[in-house]
Amino acid sequence: MQVKSRHHLRADAVDELESALEAKLGVTMDADTHEKVELEGTDYDLVLVDGEPAVVYIEDERGEQERFLTVRGANEYPPERNVVTVDAGAISFVSDGADVMRPGITEADPSIEAGDLVAIAEENHGKVLAVGRARTDGDDMVGDEGKVVDSIHHVGDDLYEFSV
Repeated sequence: MQVKSRHHLRADAVDELESALEAKLGVTMDADTHEKVELEGTDYDLVLVDGEPAVVYIEDERGEQERFLTVRGANEYPPERNVVTVDAGAISFVSDGADVMRPGITEADPSIEAGDLVAIAEENHGKVLAVGRARTDGDDMVGDEGKVVDSIHHVGDDLYEFSV
């Protein structure tokens, strides 16, 4: 991934970003620097928080940029909401970028609505493995069959490996 541009966020943009993440995920960031990085040839931009790619802007179905944590960001600042938890059998698949199927889910935040971005964590240690978009509401995710989360970003992908 090539960097198109990179600049520090103004204080009001940092406040807006942090407020949005607090409201959506229950995350409080205690950071000194925030830099927005626009990438060439990708569908998303990043925010480096203290030099680490912690926040990603992902386009939603309306074409608007939605802020969410990267996998690395979610492991640094664990979200309290919009989390889908998978069992040990799903870890290797989710880590390789597979979409999430109902049988692998042990728990899902009931406040999740279809279309929301979600963090996908493993049940034993709570480590986030991927970020995806919910196909269904959180209270409908646990079950016997069907795909319920489309994977967008996962451990080991280009975004995960990004460094400046």
